[in-house]
Amino acid sequence: MSVADARMTGIGMTSARTRERLVQRLREQGIRDPQVLDRIRNVPRHLFVDEALSSRAYEDTALPIGFGQTISQPFIVARMTEALLGTAGPLQNVLEIGTGCGYQTAILAPLVGRISTIERVKPLLDRAKLLLKELGFKNVRFRYSDGSAGWKAHAPYDGILVAAAAHAVPPALLQQLSPNGGRLVLPVGPDGSQELIRITRRDDHFLRDKVIGGVTFVPLVGGTG
Repeated sequence: MSVADARMTGIGMTSARTRERLVQRLREQGIRDPQVLDRIRNVPRHLFVDEALSSRAYEDTALPIGFGQTISQPFIVARMTEALLGTAGPLQNVLEIGTGCGYQTAILAPLVGRISTIERVKPLLDRAKLLLKELGFKNVRFRYSDGSAGWKAHAPYDGILVAAAAHAVPPALLQQLSPNGGRLVLPVGPDGSQELIRITRRDDHFLRDKVIGGVTFVPLVGGTG
């Protein structure tokens, strides 16, 4: 095995066996979509964290990625992805708010037609772009911007996924949803404790349901940093 292959597939605590244990834990916690589980199994999460933390990459826990941000817990990534995909057929045009290290992007990108992703921390965006390019993703467009305003130029979106917590749902994101069943998945609530919700748009009606309670995300902050 070459050095490059070993880096991608992992050894020891980043090996296929370790990843399979994570997938089994997610099944036990209720993740059912085989496509989502397959992405969790195959995306090399250890490449998205600092090398010093790579031995913890396949634990079901959030980890720091610098700049006050985190890579989300695998269960939450899987649950958000499941909630976004739903059962209404493939999503062709998706917006992600909060690129971070790019891990959620890597999970979601092969399951949708096109994904546009926004990050307000430039060094994180630059790092994610390089890694996702190295991993061969070709259906991702990137933007350095304030995610709470969305990305109007590519709207309407079949799905919008927000990886940061808002105190209230940003109106711009609701308006950029497709009126034909577009879905928005995001955590909402005060700092430290939020609910993960899904909002489905039908014409000018927005139907809201709870995906899971008791989540903790970094706050959705306006502007760029």
